[in-house]
Amino acid sequence: MKFTIQNVLIPTDHAYAFVDVQIVDGKITAIAPTLDVVGTAIDGTNQLLLPGFVNAHTHSSEMWQRGAIPPLPLELWLAELYDFAPLDLDKVYISALGTAVETLLSGGTSVVDHLVLIPGQEFETIATAVRAYKEVGIRAFIAPLIQDESLTAGIPSGESQQTHEPYFRSTQDTLDIIEEVVKQFHNPDEGVNILVAPTGIQLCSDALFTGCIELSDRYNLCRHSHLLETKAQEKLAQEKYGCSAVEHLYRIGYLSDRTSLAHCVWLSDNDIAILAETQSTVVHNPLSNLRLGSGIAPLLKYRQAGVNVTFGCDGASSNDSQDLLEAIKIGSILHNVTDLDYQHWITPRQAVIMASLGGAKGLNLGDTLGTLSVGKQADLVLYDLTNLSLLPRTDPIGLLVFGRPCNVVNSVWVNGNQIVADGKVMNVNVDELRKEIFSNSQWHSQRPSSSVKRLSPHYRQVMGLPD
Repeated sequence: MKFTIQNVLIPTDHAYAFVDVQIVDGKITAIAPTLDVVGTAIDGTNQLLLPGFVNAHTHSSEMWQRGAIPPLPLELWLAELYDFAPLDLDKVYISALGTAVETLLSGGTSVVDHLVLIPGQEFETIATAVRAYKEVGIRAFIAPLIQDESLTAGIPSGESQQTHEPYFRSTQDTLDIIEEVVKQFHNPDEGVNILVAPTGIQLCSDALFTGCIELSDRYNLCRHSHLLETKAQEKLAQEKYGCSAVEHLYRIGYLSDRTSLAHCVWLSDNDIAILAETQSTVVHNPLSNLRLGSGIAPLLKYRQAGVNVTFGCDGASSNDSQDLLEAIKIGSILHNVTDLDYQHWITPRQAVIMASLGGAKGLNLGDTLGTLSVGKQADLVLYDLTNLSLLPRTDPIGLLVFGRPCNVVNSVWVNGNQIVADGKVMNVNVDELRKEIFSNSQWHSQRPSSSVKRLSPHYRQVMGLPD
């Protein structure tokens, strides 16, 4: 737990510097040129050291549908997703391992897993994901995905009267499960954190949201949710509340500096002001928003208003990847076409800060993670600057963010524990993992399911699409 990274490149305010970095008992204790070696000496020559990024929103179990779902908007995409065979615990374990590995090898040291629960095996699902993440050593924020309304309730009614089947589990039973999950698994000192995480206004009652607020306050937990991912959800909020979803969540007290909100595509200027006032965090998931046709979140408006913003991959069947560097790149340059004023465009250094410190702030850990600072926990990533995709020797962060870096992560530490060395995850046999995923899946082509065909006419009607 003591080591010194020597002669490593780090960013300074407007340039770079070669320094030594000392780590003792999981924390950064000194950063300066030519320090005395404490513990093991690690050669940082020709490498860039950055704080670890946060994959601030994903769904690990969606790995099994990667590449399988045809181009559809979210509401119909969900119907397709639900029609796949239910998960088993072995698949939960394998997909959590895979998500952790891909996150680590693209610069992430923390992952927020909006985890889909197997009905009737909720505790076993969470225990399995916890086991996987602890084995890998990544810092895990498990947000059990909960709802108390059926899938069809997520589509606006429009002018028709819609009847929805009751959800299979009561609101109180769901809250009881989450409270017990917190008691059993929430252990930040061991790198496992539980969040309260109603899926969103489209499938959750106010009773579920307020119950989660109470649990969050009682156990000092962060909150997570999808918010206004699609135009349909904007319409639905007006039907349900007569106001925007942001206004409603503000009124019931869900928004706070411990709240992170995935997507936030369809927000008004007033909504943005509310997020800034409450210090809520927006998790930008550009790839899934493009894949599902959800829209482009007004990210530059958020930043100008003072809203904390970070990045997520989203689930691997709405993005089909868990490459965090790819999400950061697209999430940065996408907005060059939404605002002609280039002075507002996101620079590579700003993107890195959003991905690291922005992610930490969204988890109420801005004081302990997210920067290369003495006293902060050592969640660190070393990038190999001799890798072909980080050459020539120009601006290393510019290449990392704007380029197409492949296999550039050399080493990763989480809380001072090394979990990636020489580009290999130390506690996972990746070859065996690949074999497991291969043997537990099969080739098939994309095709619309019966549920999609059933829901499509109503969806097209309420969204004003031609027959």
